[in-house]
Amino acid sequence: MTQKTSDRYGVIGNPVSHSKSPLIHTQFAQQTSQQLTYTAELVELGQVKSFVKQFTENNGKGLNVTVPFKQDAFELATDLSERAQRAGAVNTLTLKDNKIFGDTTDGIGLLNDLTQNHQQTIKNKRILIVGAGGAVRGVIEPLLLESPASLIIANRTVAKAHQLAEDFNSFGNISACSFEELNNQQFDIIINGTSASLSGDLPPLPDKLFAENACAYDMMYAKEPTVFMQWAKQQGAKIILDGLGMLVEQAAESFYIWRGVKPETQSVIEMLR
Repeated sequence: MTQKTSDRYGVIGNPVSHSKSPLIHTQFAQQTSQQLTYTAELVELGQVKSFVKQFTENNGKGLNVTVPFKQDAFELATDLSERAQRAGAVNTLTLKDNKIFGDTTDGIGLLNDLTQNHQQTIKNKRILIVGAGGAVRGVIEPLLLESPASLIIANRTVAKAHQLAEDFNSFGNISACSFEELNNQQFDIIINGTSASLSGDLPPLPDKLFAENACAYDMMYAKEPTVFMQWAKQQGAKIILDGLGMLVEQAAESFYIWRGVKPETQSVIEMLR
């Protein structure tokens, strides 16, 4: 009898050795009894297309995509989910029947972490998102679909924030402003979508932005609380969260797209902590 090779999955990035995805997906596979392997794959710049072709030929069934290849993945996909189309970004590729299906799971990952793991309601809340890059673009639609009272995007380059607000205004009450214009405003949930806090840099946010019982959420995560999280604590935010739960939740959504089973996330988040 010939040994059936197990389905291959992986994450591509550059750098990629720090990725927790192999550990996360291996845990998911064990708890759902799925036969698969998942590896971290370092891909050179400009080599995404040839790598994906080679990976597919070697029983590759799906790939997660991290920095700096989300745009490459978006362009490489032969089919896109509606949410990936609108986000203009792809972090999950499904390789099947000579087709490459692109999807984005970041937004649903953030939403599930906030609402399911931390019991935060989005409906009727005033939300501020800091930053207007690719990471933010992927999370706006799922948040707006939960009917917040308002969603404001603040960014150093205000034109970028205005463009984002325009792109998603059909989904709900979204607007954009500069950091100065945040003075005298208060929010129930403030989400940091910049990677600045990892390098110890904090956007010039005014004081007193947090409403009573407000939540601060950094989409990044590190061993120590990020600069944004430290600032939120000083500013009196009641709930302060990092992006580790989002990482596991977006992985769970990718796993579901590929395998059709929903893994349990809580134990995996606790293991990573």
